[in-house]
Amino acid sequence: MKNDIQQKAVRQLKIIEGQVRGLQKMITEDKYCIDIITQSSAVRNSLGSVEEKILEEHLTTCTVKQMQGTGKKKAITEILAVYKLAKKK
Repeated sequence: MKNDIQQKAVRQLKIIEGQVRGLQKMITEDKYCIDIITQSSAVRNSLGSVEEKILEEHLTTCTVKQMQGTGKKKAITEILAVYKLAKKK
């Protein structure tokens, strides 16, 4: 993974970590259910964003290299696995 993408992902994960702590506090403090659900949705969306960035980086670098070399089968298997994970959402 390129250093810039890695730094952005780590920064975003730290933000998500704070969001999750906030979510835990909201639950502990028995906050309004809709507010908790809204915050939970924000966390899920943020994680999805990190996932998308990492997947894009993987597809444009690692997968391309695999397809150009001897790793075509592995690349196809990985792409299909990610596709199946996405369908489960």
